[in-house]
Amino acid sequence: MDHEEWSDRQETVSVTVDDNEVDVAYYDSGPTDGHPVVFVHGIPTWSFLWRDVVDAVPDDQRALALDLAGYGNSSRYDGFDRSIRAQEGVLAEFLDTVDAEGPITLVAHDIGGGVALRYAAHNPEQVENLVLSNAVCYDSWPVEFVSNLGLPETADLDDEELEPKLDFAFGDGLYGDAADHEEFVEGMKAPWLAEGGKTALARAAVGTNTNHTTELTYENITAETTLLWGEDDVLQPISYAERLADDVAGDAEVVPLEDAYHWVVEDRPDAYRTELRRVLDNGEV
Repeated sequence: MDHEEWSDRQETVSVTVDDNEVDVAYYDSGPTDGHPVVFVHGIPTWSFLWRDVVDAVPDDQRALALDLAGYGNSSRYDGFDRSIRAQEGVLAEFLDTVDAEGPITLVAHDIGGGVALRYAAHNPEQVENLVLSNAVCYDSWPVEFVSNLGLPETADLDDEELEPKLDFAFGDGLYGDAADHEEFVEGMKAPWLAEGGKTALARAAVGTNTNHTTELTYENITAETTLLWGEDDVLQPISYAERLADDVAGDAEVVPLEDAYHWVVEDRPDAYRTELRRVLDNGEV
């Protein structure tokens, strides 16, 4: 499925970020009364990240994958907070608006992992399973590349200047030949190369605030936690997964995926689906 097909399958609801009304685009599949399995992406991605794994959700459960505020096909106008503190509120209101009643399963990557950790720590009774992949936590972030995108000059770049930076982020900078991941790379670049995308990218990058994960009380997280981690990631090393496994109150398991880097969902989709289905089937494959 390419990014245009994914976009065509999305729906939209409105939520509030502080005092700003924003639209949130999302993918929704399965029965509305089924157990909610909610996918949360990171930076600089959007829900298209999950295109090859949402089908791991059993038919009697409900798959929901949202574009965070300021990302993908959600509102990307200027003037509202994109931090994971704000995105935690977006997630909470989104779940309420689409009638996704807990306890839920949260599946999250990168800063989406930070959003999920905050939500699970503040709403432990609402999260049954937590599946985190190469997630920001503690003081593991931001990374230099993302911080640099937060400079005001990013908004003034033209496409020819921005594309090499995105190609580096999604392609040769983090794993082998980007040509092997063309659909992924093109899909991830599309929102940032659209009208208003460069300003949205700069605002998203500047919203990366380490305080929002260093302040968390991780032992408040009671969900069964699976740390499904690309073990070759240099941005969010697997040592952080091991630290999380020690600190959360719920049962926790680190599941390393070999030959997987930061974009673990893209690198090992078949293995990812298998492990996710094991979680959703209560340990059975």
